Amino acid sequence: MSVKERILLAVIGDEDAVTGLLLAGIGQIDSKQRSNFCVVDAKTPLSKIEEAFEEFTARKDIAIILITQYVANQIRPQLDQYQQAFPTILEIPSKDHPYDPSKDSVLKRVQKLFGEEK
Repeated sequence: MSVKERILLAVIGDEDAVTGLLLAGIGQIDSKQRSNFCVVDAKTPLSKIEEAFEEFTARKDIAIILITQYVANQIRPQLDQYQQAFPTILEIPSKDHPYDPSKDSVLKRVQKLFGEEK
């Protein structure tokens, strides 16, 4: 698949974030019964979050992965090691946890690129 065939958004986050994005129309289940979303709650094991991240980053039909920052913090080492351009990882706020720009790995890379690293 080429970059032009990367047409899907994927989401990893709490129930409210995922539900909102599914209602906006991003939900997809392919012919292999793989979805492009992962709902995370207090009972979700870390291994399931890591597995969803690995699956979404390996898929050739996903262009952008949206992940709530609270969930991203749980797999921060894995996120920080991810260096590919596609799919792009974007951290988003959640209803219960405010966004902290100092923890956003994409923002850190941009700041480093422009020599603004703190």
